Amino acid sequence: MKSEIKTRLAGTRDRRAFGVFDERAAKDLQRRELIDGAIAARRCWVAEGFGRVVGYGILSKNFFHRDFIEVIFVAEDARRTGAGASLLSAIEKAVREDRLFTSTNESNIAMRALLFTRGYRESGRIENLDPKDPELVFVKFLERAA
Repeated sequence: MKSEIKTRLAGTRDRRAFGVFDERAAKDLQRRELIDGAIAARRCWVAEGFGRVVGYGILSKNFFHRDFIEVIFVAEDARRTGAGASLLSAIEKAVREDRLFTSTNESNIAMRALLFTRGYRESGRIENLDPKDPELVFVKFLERAA
C-alpha cells in the first residue's frame, strides 16, 4: 500500500518516534545528542507517511565546514516508498550553498542507488572506518540563482 510521504522540520515531540524504527536513536547517547542538536538548530527533517513518522534526515556542517547530510534513516517497512527521496529533496531545498555532500558505506546498495537517482555522484572514498566496507563520499551540485 502506497502512502503520500510528506516532509517537515522535526520538532522535539518527534524524537521519541525515531527510537521506534531506529535502534541507535533509542539506545545510543551520541545519536540522541546528534538528533537533539539538529532539532534545536532546525537542521533535522522528518518524513511522515502511513499515519506516522517513518524517517528522518540530519544536515550538518561537520564535513570541512560544508553542508553534509549526516543521517538519512527510514523505517525498514517504509523503505522504497519515496521517504528517502522526500527527505533528500527537503534538505536540498534548505541548502544555500552550491553543493551538498553525504556519504554511505560501499555495502549500502540501496542508499547508493537512491543517491545516483537524485543526481549525486561519487566524490571520494575513505578506507578503514568500517572493516572491509569503505565509506563512499558523494556530492550533488545544486542549481542556485545568483
